[in-house]
Amino acid sequence: MPVPARLDDFPLADEDRRQLAEIVRVLDEVLGRVLIGAYLHGSAVLGALHPRSDIDVLAVSSRETTPEEKDRLIDRMLEISGRYPGSGPPRRIELTVVVGSEVHPWRYPPHRDLQYGEWLREGFERHDPELWRPVADPDLAVLCTMVLLGDAALVGPPPSQVIDAVPWADYLEASLAEIPSLVADIAADPRNVVLTLVRIWSSIVSGQVLAKDAAAEWALPRLPVEHRPVLARARDIYLGTRQEDWGDLVDALPGFVDAVVAEVHLATSTEPRR
Repeated sequence: MPVPARLDDFPLADEDRRQLAEIVRVLDEVLGRVLIGAYLHGSAVLGALHPRSDIDVLAVSSRETTPEEKDRLIDRMLEISGRYPGSGPPRRIELTVVVGSEVHPWRYPPHRDLQYGEWLREGFERHDPELWRPVADPDLAVLCTMVLLGDAALVGPPPSQVIDAVPWADYLEASLAEIPSLVADIAADPRNVVLTLVRIWSSIVSGQVLAKDAAAEWALPRLPVEHRPVLARARDIYLGTRQEDWGDLVDALPGFVDAVVAEVHLATSTEPRR
């Protein structure tokens, strides 16, 4: 099943289109008529796929997937997803499956049926049963917001026909709920944590959902000078202009996190401008 021509408006390299086509093919083979639609989100629709960007896909099904269907989806994602921290191709894949009734009508927090991401690879390889179970997932408010903004259907009807509008308050609540786990992951995944924190900060203040590099550009002049090197490093690694190397800035990471979290807490007392 080819990637629809309507995605031609997005700056995707040929190898990215081939990988997306493979994801769609897997979804179609495993879910068939149960698949309502599959939608691109994340960097690809907010700006562009950079060398270290993941391919992010939200699949909407008409019912919960069976254990066998989950097994087949996971096995194929393990095969076709690039591994962290490589810059591909192939790219790392984040695939999230949600039942349509969880997002239309909208409810918060909706339940996630299944999620595959490279940070979960070891858990899937050792067959951690928790990863197979549906779970309430506030982060779906963030994913669905990006899906609706991107309006990029890989298969199925436009996302606005499948996913209800996400209240801005739910988007912000989900973003804030993500902060403790981000802070805990700073040593393991500094680039992603740094950029995600500033995207949360920029969303609260500006009322917009920015790509990670755009959020970094927004935040840099607003940061105290001593914390700017950390953010500039994360941006440059994300854009592919620098190798993933934090050796000289490891000691600066906790101070950066504290500064941005403090800005987030300060900003939550002010209504975002939309």
